[in-house]
Amino acid sequence: MQFRPCIDLHDGKVKQIVGSTLKDDDPGSLQTNFTAELPSSWFAKLYQKDNLTGGHIIKLGPGNEDAATEALAAWPGGMQIGGGITADNGKQWLDKGASHVIVTSYVFRGGQINHDNLQKLVQSVGKERLVLDLSCRKKGDDYYIVTDRWQKFTDVIVSPAVIDGFAKLCDEFLVHAADVEGQCRGIAADLVEKLGKWSPIPTTYAGGVKDLADIELIKKLGDNRLHATVGSALDIFGGSTMTYKEVVNFHKNSC
Repeated sequence: MQFRPCIDLHDGKVKQIVGSTLKDDDPGSLQTNFTAELPSSWFAKLYQKDNLTGGHIIKLGPGNEDAATEALAAWPGGMQIGGGITADNGKQWLDKGASHVIVTSYVFRGGQINHDNLQKLVQSVGKERLVLDLSCRKKGDDYYIVTDRWQKFTDVIVSPAVIDGFAKLCDEFLVHAADVEGQCRGIAADLVEKLGKWSPIPTTYAGGVKDLADIELIKKLGDNRLHATVGSALDIFGGSTMTYKEVVNFHKNSC
């Protein structure tokens, strides 16, 4: 199990937000836990110093191109990038220094998997440099993949068959539990358990982590097969329940 760091970008700044409050049709609903005074490159260099590979930069909407480019330039090949990635621009982001591109919305249309776009993406950037973001929200007893910055439900349920099909076409999965993202109130334990059982490729879970006990729970429920991201709980993002130093130490002891 690894700690996978993050740089979430909104309006050109490093932020930590409550994922369920991000709505294009109601900008006033957005709840922001933290806005950094430091640039994106500072965080990238910090992760590079501690050799925390496999982390991700997520562009949450427009106005984040420059900050994303700056972070990638600070650590070429060290981080993945997602947000508005398509078959047309994916190669450009790899050329800017991303190790992988992360994609969700582009491979869905009308609530269903867009197999044509998925194949175009694989041909453009290569399976070995593609991360599929299966971020999801719960409806009933199931988790449905959500697109467009977690705002739109698809008709696709996170299931063994869906995961197995996608796994043949990408290198890793990134899964945000969007309902608990940014709330620091605990993880989506049932989702973690399912991902640990079902995913045949490296998978990073994000959402709700409040302290080191939650990291240990992900390790246990995920059968030590999942990686974890921590955002709002960390002191470097204004959190008070978890220090960056302790999660780095956990990472070093787990690898």
